[in-house]
Amino acid sequence: MRTLIFILAFAIGLGTALAQTGTSDPDPVINAAPPDASDAEIAARIDDIFAQIEALERVDATVNAGVVTLTGTTASSDAGERAESIVSRIDGVVTIENKIERDVSLSTRITPTVGQLETFVNDTIRTAPLIGLAATIFVIISFLGWLVSEWNWLWSRVTPNSFIAELVSTTTRSVFILFALVIALSILDATALLGAFLGAAGVLGLAIGFAVRDTIENYIASIMLSLRQPFRPNEHVVIDGNEGHVIRLTSRATILMTIDGNHLRIPNAVVFKAVILNYTRNPERRFEFELGVDANDDPLAAIETGISAISDLKFVSKAPQPIAFIKHVGDSNIVIYFAAWIDQQTTNFQKSRSIALAAAKDALESAGFALPEPIYRLRFDDNNAPALADLASIKERPPQAQTEKSQPKQRRKESLDVAPDKHLEEIIEDERRENIDDDLLSNSAPVE
Repeated sequence: MRTLIFILAFAIGLGTALAQTGTSDPDPVINAAPPDASDAEIAARIDDIFAQIEALERVDATVNAGVVTLTGTTASSDAGERAESIVSRIDGVVTIENKIERDVSLSTRITPTVGQLETFVNDTIRTAPLIGLAATIFVIISFLGWLVSEWNWLWSRVTPNSFIAELVSTTTRSVFILFALVIALSILDATALLGAFLGAAGVLGLAIGFAVRDTIENYIASIMLSLRQPFRPNEHVVIDGNEGHVIRLTSRATILMTIDGNHLRIPNAVVFKAVILNYTRNPERRFEFELGVDANDDPLAAIETGISAISDLKFVSKAPQPIAFIKHVGDSNIVIYFAAWIDQQTTNFQKSRSIALAAAKDALESAGFALPEPIYRLRFDDNNAPALADLASIKERPPQAQTEKSQPKQRRKESLDVAPDKHLEEIIEDERRENIDDDLLSNSAPVE
């Protein structure tokens, strides 16, 4: 705000300086006729001038050797300064002695005021028909603007959505009112008042714009999002790190429903500038996970075993086929990366990923691959030697044969439910039906 005040003060000062610079000619000299006039002729010239000015009628001037002495009374100090200014421009005047006194009597103060009031009343009465005509024209044009702005069927046809239609309607009404004001002031010959009003409105609008720039930015972002929409209702998106399903787009915010069923409002200015991840736009989606096998196992055989188990699942897409590769080799394990595609329209992402991970794990364990376990190294000092001797007396248990290993329990993967969860979608649809008028999302709008 301080910066704005400084700019305005600088602009006003610069304009005043330019105006003063552009005035090259000083006040013209008032010549006393004939040239080289005497003191009496100068005095007569001053009296003739003062006689024509009502505020200076009671001012007298005496001239002696070019020195003018002004005496008498005026109603205001400005009138005395004006008299001195006039006299200083008369040719032949050497200097001025201003002895004009200000008349502070009650009658002097009241009489001009009453006269000005009478003049104002008389002028108002004379211009009353003109004022009435200007007011009538203003009302008629404003009413026409209101009628045009209420043509909702027209704005809904020429605009892409209800939000833009309302904006165009309001703008049309404002344009008609401004046009009516210009016509009315032109009839009253008061266009200078309109210029002053528009100038003050411009400065005020600039100050308000700086104060509410976040609100204006959010409003403009709402317009842009309504014209080119980055998502559709009920789509699963991540906006600026916030995940949820789209409920609606309003004139101020985008409403999401999070995965756990909570409402999330994100300002449209944030949505317009944010990175948006849309999970729903492409019906196919790839899940991925990692499994580790023992460092002594054959990783290529583990890859074949895992891919075979994942490919046998009915919900996994056959084209493209599941893939797997060695992610990295650790000190005690080999990490294998698995990935496969599903159709989100018929399969839930999280459920399918969980079942595929379990199927690959079971297949690896059934094939004899050892899944790595944490390894701890224990250190014993010499003081614990007796305890170690006791441990030596314990017979080592023979390792179980591979055939005696407990096989993983065979899961009935075919019976597991992988259908998409429709609960959130049903909640969102019910809420959208209740507040359909406040939604800017439209299937007819272009999608980015």
